[in-house]
Amino acid sequence: MADHQPSEAQLEILQILWEHEPSTVRFVHEVMSEKKEVGYTTILKQMQRMTEKGLIEAVSQQGKSHEFKALVKESKIRKRLFNQFKENVFKGSAMDLVMHALGDSKPSEEELAQLQQWLEAKKNDSQS
Repeated sequence: MADHQPSEAQLEILQILWEHEPSTVRFVHEVMSEKKEVGYTTILKQMQRMTEKGLIEAVSQQGKSHEFKALVKESKIRKRLFNQFKENVFKGSAMDLVMHALGDSKPSEEELAQLQQWLEAKKNDSQS
């Protein structure tokens, strides 16, 4: 399995595949075109590169179209990107990251309740 870091454009493609797997290049192009203008051949070339990198693979053929699936798990990529972001932007401090995220938004009562529950669970875990 590949250990390559996907580019931003490749990450967008992976997100579509994780949600709608397997998918053709045409389907990925249609979904991405809803958000921004992007050429079909651009998506095709990105997906060819992703296949070469071992991020995705063709799993079946429907006529002339291939269906693709992700070879990398969403959780693994999220964890890697999160850790990279935390290290590069917050000098490795998860607490600074959380405080920054909470300080820049107004959490709802429900979010505050969830945060409180999480904190209580962490307190209980540390006392066990």
